[in-house]
Amino acid sequence: MLQPSRRVLHACTLLLSILVLSSCTGQRQPLQAQAGAGGAAADAGAAHTGHYPNLFVEAGYPRDEVDARIEAAFAQLFHGDPASEAVYHETGGNEHGPLAYIHDVNSDDVRSEGMSYGMMIAVQMDRKREFDAIWNWALTHMYHADPAHPAYGYFAWSVRTDGTPIDEMPAPDGEEYFITALYFASARWGDGEGRYAYREHADRLLRDVLHRESITGPTNRGTMTAINLFDREAKMVRFTPDVVNAAHTDASYHLPAFYEVWARVGPAEDRGFWREAAQASRDYFVAAAHPRTALTPDYGNFDGTPWAAPWRPEAADFRYDAWRTAMNWSMDWSWWRADPRQVELSNRLQAFFLDQGLDGHQSLYSLDGQPLGGGRTTALVAMNATASLAADHPRRLDFVRALWDLPVPTGQYRYYDGMLQMMALLHLSGRYRIWWPPGTAP
Repeated sequence: MLQPSRRVLHACTLLLSILVLSSCTGQRQPLQAQAGAGGAAADAGAAHTGHYPNLFVEAGYPRDEVDARIEAAFAQLFHGDPASEAVYHETGGNEHGPLAYIHDVNSDDVRSEGMSYGMMIAVQMDRKREFDAIWNWALTHMYHADPAHPAYGYFAWSVRTDGTPIDEMPAPDGEEYFITALYFASARWGDGEGRYAYREHADRLLRDVLHRESITGPTNRGTMTAINLFDREAKMVRFTPDVVNAAHTDASYHLPAFYEVWARVGPAEDRGFWREAAQASRDYFVAAAHPRTALTPDYGNFDGTPWAAPWRPEAADFRYDAWRTAMNWSMDWSWWRADPRQVELSNRLQAFFLDQGLDGHQSLYSLDGQPLGGGRTTALVAMNATASLAADHPRRLDFVRALWDLPVPTGQYRYYDGMLQMMALLHLSGRYRIWWPPGTAP
């Protein structure tokens, strides 16, 4: 351990190096610009140390090959053949600038989930044009600005590629990613004007998801009543603000890593709530995960029990939404190191899938591990690889290598497979980072 005098010298030297680098490049810096001088413990999370592990390099792949793989994946998904490779599509522009959407090819729609993923990927890749074009399209075609609409202040979760709404109500994970991507864009690039005043929009959205009052009104699916996106008593994200089903949640919507960021950069009056929400989600992961397999259901109740929705009873199983839950708790551990139970969750999950066969497991399961079909999918392989951010068993690198061996998806299912793979590549290469406003430290 460094002695106090050496620690001060080390911190000052590091801070001076960062200031010199920043003045030379003119680029805003991620967390290490603040945290490196903070004397954070070596075992603290990346939010405090600024060190985001590159598990691909740890698994034996050269850093330049890792970077090239990530650039190639982005190029294919965002600028590849529109008919078979790309999910990002520019559609001209309006008075605010270029417009672009992320296409769910299989469902032939545009989803708030995918749009917000696209923005998060773009800000992590330093691709401002793509970020702004997606955000412009989302505000133009998905955002509800009418105070009389039940989804006022939120985004329609599904619209057609021409902007015609399919379902006007929100899916809250979209808002969560929009908010966090906007805060990161503000910190990385600075704020512009109008709809590119990123932090102003993030603050407004964050206030709405917590405080918006009940509104009853017409939608394209009939009269509905909607409330806020977070249950203030349970301190958890809702499955939907539609009051009929608002007392439920979705494990893959729980993003404590983001809530900790909001607790430091969001509106000051709500920061205490977001700290409590982060802990509530950590507890929820443990309650919802099966004690042997660590599998979580698609939909759940606030007490952690599965919810078999009347229109989708299979949501009580481990299915498409639930694939992402391991990414959420593992990102939280990597960034914040607040809950050691997340290490055990990742170890348990990876042990289950290794037992199922790393190359031959299914993608759909009952929570106790009975296979329900679905085959091996790129999206689940990617999400199981992100569990390695928290796992500490040597098998974790086998899951990283399994992801490395997969090509970037093409064809009908390239949206969900491709976007989750792209985020996993960023996570596991250490390029999925917190971007802090100048002068902010965790």
